[in-house]
Amino acid sequence: MKLLDEDEGINPALSVVNLVDVFLVLVAALLIAIAQNPMNPFLEENVTVIKNAGDPDMEMIIKNGITIETYKSSGQVGSGKGVKAGVAYKMADGSIIYVPEGQETDEI
Repeated sequence: MKLLDEDEGINPALSVVNLVDVFLVLVAALLIAIAQNPMNPFLEENVTVIKNAGDPDMEMIIKNGITIETYKSSGQVGSGKGVKAGVAYKMADGSIIYVPEGQETDEI
């Protein structure tokens, strides 16, 4: 009869505490799995990441060693003075060929 008397004295909140411990272990395991992801670009020494490419709010993040720089697009098209550097041709197979200025070509 002593076994039955001891079971009645158990606090039901203790089982909830055990569930919280289990969930903490699961969350810690998930965080470790995410941190060890081989597809994480910031594990490399030198990385360039372009977010929202081609959009007005484009952002470029450059990691060079321990230095991280960010550049944000203003959404405006660049302008300036310059000279023609060459001509680019798109071939039938989809490839693009660049021919520098001043080089003669008979057929491309």
